Amino acid sequence: MEPMELIALAIFIGVYGVIMSERIHRTVAAMVGASLVLLIKIVPWEKVPEYLDLDTILLLAGMMVVVNVARESGLFEYIAIKTAKLSKGSPMKVLLLFSVVTAVVSAFLDNVTTVLLLTPMLLYITKKMDVNPIPFLLSEVFASNIGGTATLIGDPPNIMIGSAANLSFNEFILNMGPIAFIDLFATVGIIYLAYRAEMNSHKENEEGIRMTIMSLDENDAIRDPVLFRKSIVVLIGVIIGFFFHDKLGVEPAVIALTGASILLLWSRASPEHALEKVEWATLFFFGGLFIIVGSLVETGAIAQVANWMVSHIHSEGEAVLAISWFSAFSSAVVDNIPFTATMIPLIKAMGNHLNTYPLWWALSLGACLGGNGTAIGASANVVVIGIAHREGIRITFNDFLKVGMTIMITTVAIGTAIIWLRYVGL
Repeated sequence: MEPMELIALAIFIGVYGVIMSERIHRTVAAMVGASLVLLIKIVPWEKVPEYLDLDTILLLAGMMVVVNVARESGLFEYIAIKTAKLSKGSPMKVLLLFSVVTAVVSAFLDNVTTVLLLTPMLLYITKKMDVNPIPFLLSEVFASNIGGTATLIGDPPNIMIGSAANLSFNEFILNMGPIAFIDLFATVGIIYLAYRAEMNSHKENEEGIRMTIMSLDENDAIRDPVLFRKSIVVLIGVIIGFFFHDKLGVEPAVIALTGASILLLWSRASPEHALEKVEWATLFFFGGLFIIVGSLVETGAIAQVANWMVSHIHSEGEAVLAISWFSAFSSAVVDNIPFTATMIPLIKAMGNHLNTYPLWWALSLGACLGGNGTAIGASANVVVIGIAHREGIRITFNDFLKVGMTIMITTVAIGTAIIWLRYVGL
């Protein structure tokens, strides 16, 4: 390996180790790592915008402003009470209902946007029910990543794969939809088993919880009726914009920033107050992490590993297994967007001697579901953990890893088996 490649790898491993140890805040660790690769010039300054992924960062910033302004109206408490009443206060029903809603919404909207909208509601419900919010937050995170796997527009890697392989929206639904459906319920089952003691600890008080929830009046949650209506209009407009952004030729980040600007202007809300509650630590963490991963791309470290893997594949069956699992474990530790960009030309090159059609589904499966493996594996993970931390709820790296890695391995195994049986056979 070249010296710069070794240094980039050492910085990445060092930052990752510090994040796992939790002795230093993950944002500080990522900023230090990013500063080092820039100082050493592993990543040239002019290439920073290429690796920084401003689409993700600005999308996050815009949606955080929209959510912060809308929250002041009581909108999320209103929706939360409605949802809690539908579940009749049963923790298991809330877990299942929110998981399904999160997965469905994430299939059509960006995962980060989904969790930004739903997390405040979920925290409100769990507080009212007096239950531990961690299993519900984890289930929401996993469901968002699973739901994003199901469609062409559900996750950025799918958009990239669909464009490169000329795959249609319907092809994604038919191939990845059934996998996401089965994986979702497998995930809810694992979450329940992992936290069943806490879920069942409220059995004796279930009637009391139910009565408390059913006695709530969602209309009482509306603190500002005018802002409530304006927030709904802007949120609906932003969501419609996300659905049609490709036809409009406008990036999702632009739609999010436009929605934030319109809501601030229309509501006359204080920009200082709205921006004060933006998760700046999360945004800087993403920025730092993107640059560190960019150093691995820049030095060719990721490409070398991928090329080595491809050189040892001799059949479609081997390729499906290798690509799905390599993608999953890689996407658990590096951003799946540059990883997918690295894998696409390699899979195309394999078309000289293999049918690549099932390999695209294997790549989608691993790249999207691998994010469930670790706390930094997907943008939605980092956002939810950041919001929880702000509310005094601590989800450690190791706590996430224990459940997340189990779910990642289970869901990828299910998906790989389905792809294998469908395209390779017994």
